[in-house]
Amino acid sequence: MTKPAHPVATGPRIVTLTMNPALDITTSVDVVRPTEKLRCSATRYDPGGGGINVARIAQVLGGSVFAVFPAGGSHGGLLVRLLSEEGLPCAHIPIAASTRESFTVNETSTARQYRFVLPGPQLTSADQQRCLQELRFAARSADFVVASGSLPPGVPADYYQRVADVCRQLGARVVLDTSGGGLRHISRGVFLLKASVRELQECAGRELVTESAQFGAAHELIDRGLAQAVVVSLGSHGALLATRDTSERFSAVPMGHGSGVGAGDAMVAAITVGLCRGWSLAESVRLGIAAGAAMLLTPGTAACERADVERLFEQVGQPSEVTEVTDVSASAM
Repeated sequence: MTKPAHPVATGPRIVTLTMNPALDITTSVDVVRPTEKLRCSATRYDPGGGGINVARIAQVLGGSVFAVFPAGGSHGGLLVRLLSEEGLPCAHIPIAASTRESFTVNETSTARQYRFVLPGPQLTSADQQRCLQELRFAARSADFVVASGSLPPGVPADYYQRVADVCRQLGARVVLDTSGGGLRHISRGVFLLKASVRELQECAGRELVTESAQFGAAHELIDRGLAQAVVVSLGSHGALLATRDTSERFSAVPMGHGSGVGAGDAMVAAITVGLCRGWSLAESVRLGIAAGAAMLLTPGTAACERADVERLFEQVGQPSEVTEVTDVSASAM
């Protein structure tokens, strides 16, 4: 395993877990056309995957962070080297299969973005167990564990529930950002769930067209004991925050066009850093919105700048409280 830049014994306050990391490749072309050879611009390589992106941004914002992830093959080797060059404290679990690539093409003539995400390597049961063991060691004194990103082939859908159970034993609070089976098979133990509207619909099992319905679904998850708080990211429309006693709406920072890759991960990173600073959930979500907006100023999945996040934070208004929420729990029966 890669030796951390700083010993784990110093006690990182944030530990991230990325079960399906990626080598992010970004390039651009004037026009995307079928069947033709497309001559692309210079290629950019970044370490990627949900938890790795979170760790990179958390470090930029001054957070004490440590990243855990499996890696294998030449792509995994390059991923580890890139993180080492950034000085990110981490431990990787060597696997036989090769780490996946994610490929982003920016069409310069239209400002459209095309993203191609591969499924990832097959992880054996032994690989999965070693990841849990490394997480248990790394997070033994952590305040927060951020489990973020998709689950690769071979990993059971309830894996993040196992992660939550380990963190409960350690006394660390879990921040979860995932989708698909990994999200649907969570039933307890999450401190903060960050979801898009699509992911929230996956949990609720229904369309959530209105804001009131989205708040209602978020409160249903809280009432079921899945999470203590739910943040719903709305992109250019801001975000929603639901806790047991409150429903708050946050506006977005007006931004021009840019690459939105990694914006959700930046939001999670900044929220967690805010909580580590002792900020309230509402103030932490404001910081998260600022970090997500700052990612629009960066190429590919490059980390945003702390100065940009702090500048944009001043532009994020205070939340407004929502009093009328649709009770969807009855319709779920």
